[in-house]
Amino acid sequence: MATIQPPTRVKICGNTQWKDAKLAVESGADALGFIFYRKSPRYISVQKAREIIAQLPPFIETVGVFVNESAERINQVVERCELDAVQLHGDESPAFCKKIRCKVIKAFRIQNAASLAPISKYPVRGILVDAFSPDAYGGTGTTCDWNLVKRAKKFGPVILAGGLTPGNVEEGIKIVRPWAVDVCSGVEKTPGQKDSKKLRLFIQLAKNCQASAWRQ
Repeated sequence: MATIQPPTRVKICGNTQWKDAKLAVESGADALGFIFYRKSPRYISVQKAREIIAQLPPFIETVGVFVNESAERINQVVERCELDAVQLHGDESPAFCKKIRCKVIKAFRIQNAASLAPISKYPVRGILVDAFSPDAYGGTGTTCDWNLVKRAKKFGPVILAGGLTPGNVEEGIKIVRPWAVDVCSGVEKTPGQKDSKKLRLFIQLAKNCQASAWRQ
């Protein structure tokens, strides 16, 4: 008997305004990301994120993105914004992840096979795999070796990120078969402002491209 695989889950990250968050939800996004890293061009204040999140319908996951922030600060933002999960993009340790009072997704920037080794040490709910850059913690718009990324699936649910666009998301899903995909710059006009056509098309293509089970 054939196994029916669920549609790929989609997270739209770098939301800075209500109209983009609303469009993402109406287009079928499963999760929305809000970047609280002040050096990011997609930074959003806690108050503004809180206002957007308060208007979202039920069953939409909200994710706060942080880089080398204190656990106390992260937990404060989680509580104030009522976030469902936290995505850590910095140099956070496995012990640090245990201090966060909600689901944790840890981002790993993959440069080579050796980049996969630390993943097994992290007690987290999800693994976000991004492209390596010496100059940024994410949002670079570049892809990584998807055949290499497949090997990270043995550690848990993989979220494929890094350079995804409407033009390559189907290929990425077919190669990696991730639990979810995460897009930011690939559906933007400018940093923090979404392109409605790209956003809708990205979600449509990702949802129509069946992914396999997250653990194989």
